[in-house]
Amino acid sequence: MGKSRITSIIALVLVLFSPVHAEQSSIMLGTTTALTGPAKDLGLAMVKGMRAHFNEVNLAGGLYGRNIELIALDDGYHPASSRVQMQKLIDEYGVLAVVGNVGTPTAKVTVPLANANNVPLIGAFTGAGLLRQQPPDRYIVNYRASYEEETAAIINAILEQGIHAEQIAFFTQHDSYGDAGYQGAIKALRENGYAEGERLTHARYPRNTLDIEEALVEIITAKNTPRAVIIVGTYGPAARFIRQANMVLPDTLFFNISFVGADALARELKGCCDNVYISQVVPPLDNELSATVAYRRSLTLKDSNGTEDYVSFEGYLVARIVTAAIRQAGPDVNRDSFIDAIETFHELDIGIGEKIKFGKDDHQGSHHVWLTRIHGKRVVAADWQTLN
Repeated sequence: MGKSRITSIIALVLVLFSPVHAEQSSIMLGTTTALTGPAKDLGLAMVKGMRAHFNEVNLAGGLYGRNIELIALDDGYHPASSRVQMQKLIDEYGVLAVVGNVGTPTAKVTVPLANANNVPLIGAFTGAGLLRQQPPDRYIVNYRASYEEETAAIINAILEQGIHAEQIAFFTQHDSYGDAGYQGAIKALRENGYAEGERLTHARYPRNTLDIEEALVEIITAKNTPRAVIIVGTYGPAARFIRQANMVLPDTLFFNISFVGADALARELKGCCDNVYISQVVPPLDNELSATVAYRRSLTLKDSNGTEDYVSFEGYLVARIVTAAIRQAGPDVNRDSFIDAIETFHELDIGIGEKIKFGKDDHQGSHHVWLTRIHGKRVVAADWQTLN
């Protein structure tokens, strides 16, 4: 055998077994999310849930003989960092899709990048309208109900309890996330016949801070003492606000939307209050639905880490949708065939007790909103009609 032929064979072997080739043999997915900073519990939980499902798929042989690899980059819940990390996932890692990003302010920069680069952005942890255009952006796909749907459910429950619209106040993050939840609630009030929603007390706090004191004073000194406060924030400032407001307003009900991170909020509150509610876009965890059972089991597998929580359960469900789409697209899956596959899911069963539906004109799978409350230090199921 000639020297040149031996050299060629060696070169081929090195290529086949090099780290680059190993990486290319995996199905590469990415997320840019908060792994550090005041919203880190949300990003870490989403990554935990997604990896729990991808891990169980990989342990069962992967998809078409290929493992799924999730690259998680830290943006600290800062839009500027999210832009950099999103571009890195697209240009340097060449991901099939970006999945489970956290936040509305960050989505304001990642959504345009996804659309401009024809890269699927799937299952972001936000209910903001900018990801829910009509007709939908081809490359933006949502699992969860919108903030508008969450706040509408909250407003309806408050009014059904006999609380008057004038007795509602708002505590929101001063950015696009806070505005999205607030506007959803105002729309729901209007649909219930109350046109003066924007005159209700609305106090704000700055993103990525615990500076809630000015907002707190504004709410506890409101002309109409609030019997219900709708909170559109993250767990740290929300908990600080609730603890202090509850001392002055012990009979007031505090309602949070899902992005707050129910389990992180319960940890921060340390059992102080039993009048705290959280709307959810996933079923309560104290049930035996097939997705819940599988999720619990996935957390016990090798390389999985952590206990149950609502945010990681959402990440797990998003990952189930992603793997279903890859299976449907086939072994030669690419970004466009991946989206085409999702649009064929007119009745996809991911184990939550109801089918989720997608289509060319509908890129939001679920519209269901559940209710939970904090009881002691635990998050438990609650009923919209009775709030218990």
